[in-house]
Parts: sequence; structure tokens; C-alpha cells
Amino acid sequence: MFTGIVEERGEIVAVDDLGDSVRLSVRGPLVTTGVRDGDSIAVDGCCLTVVTAHDGVFSADVMRESLRRTSLGRAAPGVVVNLERAVPADGRMGGHLVQGHVDGTGTVRARETSAHWEVVTIELPPELARYVAPKGSIAVDGVSLTIVDVHDGDLPEFTVSLIPTTLVATTLGERSPGDVVNLEVDVIAKYVERLLTHRDAEEVVQ
Repeated sequence: MFTGIVEERGEIVAVDDLGDSVRLSVRGPLVTTGVRDGDSIAVDGCCLTVVTAHDGVFSADVMRESLRRTSLGRAAPGVVVNLERAVPADGRMGGHLVQGHVDGTGTVRARETSAHWEVVTIELPPELARYVAPKGSIAVDGVSLTIVDVHDGDLPEFTVSLIPTTLVATTLGERSPGDVVNLEVDVIAKYVERLLTHRDAEEVVQ
């Protein structure tokens, strides 16, 4: 489990093709401190299992399905990524409950700069739009954000406000219109939907 509070910006240093998967090597001096094989680290919001770690670099295997469904399919040496270690049981829940299971990708459509923050508009897949609500939570490239507004339609969009700290401490400060980002909707919304769906089905049967 993660919180969506990015600990550091890392850098992909190698991508090795293993046939049915790839092995990413990522430089992250902070997140590799005390890390052990088998630990979990979120890379741009994707929960990956550490295979090896040495001298501030860790490696993790990524299946082809994950490459197809997330922005990690575009991973290449030199790409900067957001990194977060799994939160310990006694850790602070600074953001919101983030599983590291990417639900889909979105596309940055616009950025609006103001004196103290930036408003970013992101298009999301129609099948995810029902889980997105104003003042709700969403993880974008592993960053816990509060949704400002939602625009429904054939191409649904939502907006988020990025404070200066987020712009500097994460890769979102560098995302431009057209860039693809990983999205994870609030897991609570998905559980509520499933519970209501099963309740309605049971009432029909009765």
C-alpha cells in the first residue's frame, strides 16, 4: 500500500528485454535505503517488486501486460520517474490509499499557470469517469491529488491543481499537453460500486 506522497524523483538507467517481460533498473538513492529483495516500490504509480538493489539502484521486472496498460511501456534510459516506498503499518497516511495498481492511462490536455499553482486538465478513459468526482482523490503518475472539477462527455476530463511543492518534487511539473500519465482511481469508489451492484442484483432475484 502507498499514500501517493512521492519520496524522490528517480531515473531509469537501463531497460533489459527478457522476452515476456523487461527488467527496469532505476536509480533512487533514497528509496533504496534499507531496501530488501521483495520489497515494493511504486514507479510512476506502478507497484513493482524489487529484484536486486545495489549502490542506489534497484531493478524490478515488469510484465508485458503492465507495459501495455501503463506508461512504463515507454520506459527508456534517462526517463525521470516518481518513486515511493510502500508505507509501513505505523507510517503517516499523508495522501490517500493508493494500491499501485494502475487502472488506465490519461492524457494531459492543458496547463493553466497562475501566481501560486497550476491547473492541469487530464483526459481519462470513459470507463474510469464514473469513479472520478470533484474533491475526490486520484493518483496521477503515483501522485496523490485532489480533483478540482470533472467534465463529462465522449472524452471525459478532470482538472487538478498543482502546488509549487508538487511541481518541484514530482515529474508532474514537466508534463506537457499530449503526455501520457498513469491513473489510479480511488479504490473505495470501486468497492462501493461493486457492493451496490451486488445488492441491486440480490433485490432483483428476491
